[in-house]
Formats: sequence, structure tokens, C-alpha cells
Amino acid sequence: MADKKFVSGVIKEGKRVRWPKREVLIPSIIVVVIIAVVVGLLLFAEDLAGKKLIDILADAFAGK
Repeated sequence: MADKKFVSGVIKEGKRVRWPKREVLIPSIIVVVIIAVVVGLLLFAEDLAGKKLIDILADAFAGK
């Protein structure tokens, strides 16, 4: 019984939400995707730099 009440409450609240217009939604999605790609590239570059640093330190301590 509680599940049915919960679901009906969710549906009721979903109808009260003011959903954004397409003119606002599409640019927002584009901004989010661009930020996600930039952050992903930065993390990838940081990971490569960290790997390079670890390889340099491993070589230094291995006596090569």
C-alpha cells in the first residue's frame, strides 16, 4: 500500500515540475557534455603524467 502511495506522490510531483523549454534545454546539455569532455581529457592527461612520473621514479630506483 505504501508503494502505491509513493508512486502516486511521485507522479503528482512530476506534474508540478516546471520543465525547461527546448530552447533552454539543448544549450544546457551541450555545455554539460563539453565540460564532461574537457574534464575527462584533463583527467586522462593527469593519469598519463602520473604514469610517466612513476616510470621515471621506478627507473631511478632500479639503478638503470
